[in-house]
Amino acid sequence: MRWRDREGSRNVEDHRGRGGRQGGRFGFPLPGGRGRNIRLPGRRGGGISLWTILILLAFMYFTGKCDPGLILQEITRQQGQVPSTQNKAPRIDVEPLPDTGRDFRTPESNNLNAPKPEAAGIKDELGRFTSVVLRETELVWQKIFKQMGKTYREPTLRLFENYTQTKCGPGMRAMGPFYCPIDQKVYIDLAFYSQLKRQFGAPGDFAQAYVIAHEVGHHVQTLLGISEKVQRLKTRVSKTQANALQVQMELQADCFSGLWARHADAANKILEEGDLNEALVAASKIGDDNIQKKTQGRVVPEAFTHGSSEQRMRWFKRGYDTGNMRSCDTFNADKL
Repeated sequence: MRWRDREGSRNVEDHRGRGGRQGGRFGFPLPGGRGRNIRLPGRRGGGISLWTILILLAFMYFTGKCDPGLILQEITRQQGQVPSTQNKAPRIDVEPLPDTGRDFRTPESNNLNAPKPEAAGIKDELGRFTSVVLRETELVWQKIFKQMGKTYREPTLRLFENYTQTKCGPGMRAMGPFYCPIDQKVYIDLAFYSQLKRQFGAPGDFAQAYVIAHEVGHHVQTLLGISEKVQRLKTRVSKTQANALQVQMELQADCFSGLWARHADAANKILEEGDLNEALVAASKIGDDNIQKKTQGRVVPEAFTHGSSEQRMRWFKRGYDTGNMRSCDTFNADKL
């Protein structure tokens, strides 16, 4: 990826070096953490087993992805939710995505508010790279939202080490990169990039850019009101249906990341030979079926939360091939 001469985003918070421990121990301040069960605010009695939390965190470690709301929804279902017998994702009233199929040039990165990453105090290469990729997403989504007659509110990206506090709850390295819709921030411990290469076999800088663009895709869903509708519905359906809804969310974010790649390259020629393949390999390696095979030796489609390897590659490529928001409507697609 051609990024070294590009400008970075002004929306990066570098919290690295601030320590990942609290009170002399690794910080993970769970509510009511003194006991074995964690109680939810506003509920009497009950609780969720600490082992359940650990299992969820272990899953997030192996997937490298996390929607913090999933934990709360899993807790809600375990505390009295009566599951539905249906397995398919219920229909959700999502406003149709607009036709944005025209290639366009984004403004050149000469905004005084978008300094070189080094000038913003980010000296290391991975930090500079992340800042530049975030800026490239800003340029593309600003233009697309303008086509829609909307204003794009840029997300903040926080770099952290080991642990950070978010409005969605504690963030940990084991969660991998994630997006919090409450504070509209993307969180990344850059050690994940090494994990992506070594554990998942997905090397390359554009594999890393794909990860950032995917999380920014969740921010786009938040701005369009999609996330809120999906999260609300997920608390009222069975676990399997909630998983199916989450798959639709994740595949749409994959499609948005492919769409971004097309427009960013059309505007500023950021792609080099092999870059798209790096993104597709990453999408394949973090597919639910691939991860389930590695972690439990069998594939359970009903437990998918991000989509299969084939689905993740196909939806990324669909976004890239069309460059059209409308083509990313996973919620009304006949086939995922």
